[in-house]
Amino acid sequence: MISYIKGTLERRAETYIIVETAGIGYRIFVSPATLAKLPQTGEEVKVFTYFSVKEDGVALYGFSSMEEQEMFHKLLLVGGVGPKGALGFLSQLTPAEIVMAVISDDIKTLSQAPGIGRKTAQRVILELKDKFKTEDALTDGEAWQRELTPSGGADAKFEAIDAMTALGYSRSEAAKAVNAVAAEGMTTEDILKAALKKMISF
Repeated sequence: MISYIKGTLERRAETYIIVETAGIGYRIFVSPATLAKLPQTGEEVKVFTYFSVKEDGVALYGFSSMEEQEMFHKLLLVGGVGPKGALGFLSQLTPAEIVMAVISDDIKTLSQAPGIGRKTAQRVILELKDKFKTEDALTDGEAWQRELTPSGGADAKFEAIDAMTALGYSRSEAAKAVNAVAAEGMTTEDILKAALKKMISF
């Protein structure tokens, strides 16, 4: 398996990129979200990859972070979700948002992904729910599995999310707002006030 490719970004297209390394140009399919995070052509880039082998051919799929790569692997475990479907989820949602949608049974959020209907979203929830925990949805892409500290960390975030859901927001909406405003040292009340204010701009 090819875990990642590091080289020069030679081309940026709508659905793929070409990375040259050791004189070989690799065509890697990426989501619009991943493409937006990559540098301009001519610059060095490191792309995490998944090597897909099927009867009709082989293909490389790329991601801007290891967290996206790991989520892609998990989505492929779901019956009926192939590489293109998994990439569709990541084009619309971050790994943390997918985790929160799954553990909170948020079919609506998962159905936002291109080409994903309610039945597929329900299947994702059913088959992945026992693989995730709430803590996975409380960290950002760079520290998706980082252990949070109690002060201004997991406890305060949990309480703020619970308070927002009590006000009628979905857990995925609440988690998104909390992640956007929470900082070390903030109390639950501070996070809640900032998150509610942030919701206005979403």
